This record gives sequence, C-alpha cells and structure tokens, in this order.
Amino acid sequence: MFLKTDCYRLGEISKLHSYKGEVTIYLDVDDPLEYKNLESVFVEYGNKLVPFFLERIALRTNGQAVVKFEDVDTERRAKTILKCGLYLPLDTLPELDNTEFYYHEIEGFSVTDEVYGPIGKVIHVVDQSKNPLIAIEHEGQEILIPKQDQFIKNVDRENKHITITAPEGLLDMYLGSDEEE
Repeated sequence: MFLKTDCYRLGEISKLHSYKGEVTIYLDVDDPLEYKNLESVFVEYGNKLVPFFLERIALRTNGQAVVKFEDVDTERRAKTILKCGLYLPLDTLPELDNTEFYYHEIEGFSVTDEVYGPIGKVIHVVDQSKNPLIAIEHEGQEILIPKQDQFIKNVDRENKHITITAPEGLLDMYLGSDEEE
C-alpha cells in the first residue's frame, strides 16, 4: 500500500462528465501531455490511497482530461469519487537537471544567495499559477523569492542546498542593507 508521503499530487476529480461514469479530472502539472498514456492512479478516498485503473483518457485544454475508470460505470459510482485527489508514486517523476526541481522536494533545503550568503531554509513553494514563490525562513521571518530560472543557479539534491541570485534589491527589503546612509 502506498502512503501519501510516497506520492505526489497529480490533480483531482473535478466534475462528472457523463451518466456512464466518466469524469473530468484536473491535472495540476506543468505538462499534462506527459500523462496522455496514464494507466492507473491512486485516488484519495476516505484518507486512503486506492488504486484505480483507467479504461481511457482524453486530454482537453487547461490541464483537464476526461477519464473513464474501470468499474466506475454509473453516475452514482462516479459521484462517490468526485472532488477526490489523484496521486502517483514519487518514483514516477522524471529526473530533472541541476536548476529544476519539484516543489515538494526542496522543503527543508538550505538557501544561499551568491551576494548575501546563507539566507535560511525553504519552508514551501507558494504555487501561484504564473509566478510561484519560494518561501524561505530567515530568523523567524519569511522571505519570498520568485521561482524563475534566472534566479536559481544550482539545486544540490545530495546536500539539500539551493544557490540563488536574488533580484537586485529584493533581499535588501527583507534583510536591510549593511551600508549606513
């Protein structure tokens, strides 16, 4: 049995699609096309992850897909899984290069800015659709850094460390400047 901590959230079952048990799912991922051949998922049902096998999946726009699960062949059965989360095992995630990362994997990583030096540890990533932010704890204060390629210089998974170059002036807002005016 898979635990939620061994999986990543793929999305959720958002609405009914037909009276024959089809549902519309929302894929909360960067590239929904990577999941066009999806064969099975874990559905979070009653605080447990239950495996569901797909008969078919048809990708739509905006990260949505119409799915027909095996053994879900009535509207009534489909309603029982409506709004449930969808999960896949972490080991199914593709490997990323040294400046890319999955949001869940960097929690707890230490962060160093190339100018300021050590800043703190990643608390979480604030997932705003167009501009995600990395939340870093620094001496009880939260610092928000845009998660943009030009600011992330290196992600060292082995040592749980991220090197950044924050936008000019951003860290001064949080940390103040050492120079007296």
